[in-house]
Amino acid sequence: MENKDRSLEGVLEAILFTMGEAVSISRLSEALDVTEEEICSAIGKLSDQYDRQHRGIKIIELEGAYQMCTNPDYYEDLIKVAKTPRRYTLTDVQIETLSIIAYKQPVTKVEIENIRGVSSDHAVNRLVEFGLVKEVGRLDAPGKPMLFGTTEEFLRSFGVQSLDDLPTVNEERMEEFKEQAEAEVMQQTTLADVEV
Repeated sequence: MENKDRSLEGVLEAILFTMGEAVSISRLSEALDVTEEEICSAIGKLSDQYDRQHRGIKIIELEGAYQMCTNPDYYEDLIKVAKTPRRYTLTDVQIETLSIIAYKQPVTKVEIENIRGVSSDHAVNRLVEFGLVKEVGRLDAPGKPMLFGTTEEFLRSFGVQSLDDLPTVNEERMEEFKEQAEAEVMQQTTLADVEV
C-alpha cells in the first residue's frame, strides 16, 4: 500500500464494499502489497468498529476470504423496506422517453435521441432502474448498439395487458406534437444563444 495517508482499514472497506463477494486474504495481501497478518489485523479492527457502533453492515470470514454483508440484527428492518412497493415519480423527460420506447420498440438510444433532439442517456437509465424498460437485444449494426423495450412492470404500472392495448395516436396529432417539440427546441436554442 503506497499512499500512507490512507488507512489499510479504509482501503479494505472500499474493496469489500465494491466487490460485493468474498475476497481471499491472499488476493488482498498480494494486491495491496501487505502481509496476510496485516490484512487480518486491519479487518479485525474494522469489524470491531462496526460492532461497537452497531452498524448495519459487518464483515464475515468464509474459508480464508472476507465479505461485507448486512448485519443480521437489521434483517427485519431490511425486509420491511424490501416489501414496500417501489414508488417513483416520472419526470416529463422520462415520460416522453418511455412513450418513444413503448411505441417504437425495440429502439436504440440514438433513435430515441433523434426523435427527442437531445441526449436521453439519463432518462433511459432511470427507466431501466425503475424496471419499466430493459435491454431486449442488440442491433446488427456497427458498434452493436443496445435495443430497449418495455417490461411487464411497464404494463402493470400503466394498467394494460399488452402493447396492443396502448392508445393509438393519429397522424394529425403526431404532426402537432412534432411541431411543438421543434418549437421547444428552437426556443431553447434561442435562449442559449442569448445567455452566451
